[in-house]
Amino acid sequence: MPVTIDPAFALATLVDMVRINSINPTLVPGAPGEAEIAAHVAGVLARSGLEVHSHAPEPGRVSVVGVLRGTGGGRSLMLNAHVDTVGVDGMAEPFSGAVRDGRLYGRGAYDMKGSLAACLTAAHALAQSPQRLRGDVLVAAVADEEYASLGTADLIGRYAVTGAVVTEPTHLDLCLAHKGFTWVTVETFGRAAHGSRFDLGVDANLRLGRFLGALDGLERELRARKPHPLVGPPSLHAARLAGGTGLSTYAAHSQVQIERRTIPGETEAQVVAELEALVRGLAAADPTFEAKVTPFFSRQAFEVAPSAPLVQTLSRAVTTVRGQPPALTGQTPWMDSALLAAAGVETVVLGPTGAGAHAAEEWVDVQSVYDLAQALVLAAQEYCG
Repeated sequence: MPVTIDPAFALATLVDMVRINSINPTLVPGAPGEAEIAAHVAGVLARSGLEVHSHAPEPGRVSVVGVLRGTGGGRSLMLNAHVDTVGVDGMAEPFSGAVRDGRLYGRGAYDMKGSLAACLTAAHALAQSPQRLRGDVLVAAVADEEYASLGTADLIGRYAVTGAVVTEPTHLDLCLAHKGFTWVTVETFGRAAHGSRFDLGVDANLRLGRFLGALDGLERELRARKPHPLVGPPSLHAARLAGGTGLSTYAAHSQVQIERRTIPGETEAQVVAELEALVRGLAAADPTFEAKVTPFFSRQAFEVAPSAPLVQTLSRAVTTVRGQPPALTGQTPWMDSALLAAAGVETVVLGPTGAGAHAAEEWVDVQSVYDLAQALVLAAQEYCG
C-alpha cells in the first residue's frame, strides 16, 4: 500500500514557518534567532506522533529533533534542514508566505523552510501510515547553519544515524559534492614612527602590499589547477584589510583576512602551507620582511560516491516522483552535509526548486516541495526497510 503525502499539510506547514521571524542573531544583532520557530516545529512533530527532543548548544539557539522509531534492524535516516535565516533588508514581503503562480514568497522560503516543510510532511505521512519501518527516521530542524552550524555540529554527538539527506535547495537534483573553506589571517609587521622619519619607520602596510601581490599570483594559479568534476577549481579572495593608526604614522601592523575555498581532498594544512610559502619567498628576497599566517576557522569540502546506497535510493525515489532521473551535481557553497559526512554518515544533498537565497525576493516552487516530500517518503521506505 503506497504512502502518499498530504499537500495541504505541506503548504500550511510552510506558510506558518515563513511567517515566523527566525533571523540568525549572529548575522543581525538583536534578531530573534531560532527559539520561536523551534517551538513551533516541536509542536508539528508532536502532533504528527513523533518523539520530540530540543537541544540548545547556546542560549536561545535551539534545534529540534523528531524521531519516528522503527521496529528494529533497519538503517536509520536523518532528514536535515536549518531553521535560521539571513536578514531581510530590502525585502518587500519578508514574512508574508504569499502564494502566487505556484511560488511561495518570503525569507527562508527557499533557504530553507520549504525543505523543512517537506521533511515534516514526509515524517507526518510515514507516522500516519499503518506500515512501520524497521529503521528510525529523524527530522532534524537545526539552528545556526547560516553562520557556524552550531545545530548540526551539536546533534552529531547525540544521534547515531546511518544516512542523512541534507535538504538544501538543489532543484531536485542530487548534489554529491560541495566546496569547503578556510579563513586565514596574514599579518605583516613594521615599526611605528613619525611620518617624516623614513629613517626610523618601517611600513607594515607596504609590506602587506608585497604579500597581496604574491597572493594574486596564487589566486590565478589556483583557478588554473585541474578542476574537480562537480565543483570546479579552488579559489581565494582577500576579504578584509586593516592597518595603520594615523596619516602621519608609519604602520607597525597590517593584516588581511583571506577566505580560501577548498575542493574535496584539500586540507587546512595544505592551505596554510601555500600561504606560508608565499611568506618565505618574500622573506628570502628581503630578510627584514616579517609576516605571520594564522588559520582561525575551517570547514572541509564534501563528496559522496555516485554508487553509495543512499545516492541510488534517492535517485530511484526522485525518478518515481518526477518521471525522470535526477542529475548528479555539485555546488560551490558550504553546507552541513560536510559535518555529517566527516562523522561517517552517508550523506546526500537533495532539495526543492526556487530562487532568491539571501536576496531581496525569495521564493520556493510549491510543487517541488510536494515532490521532495514524496521522494523522501519513498527513500525512507527503501533505505530504512
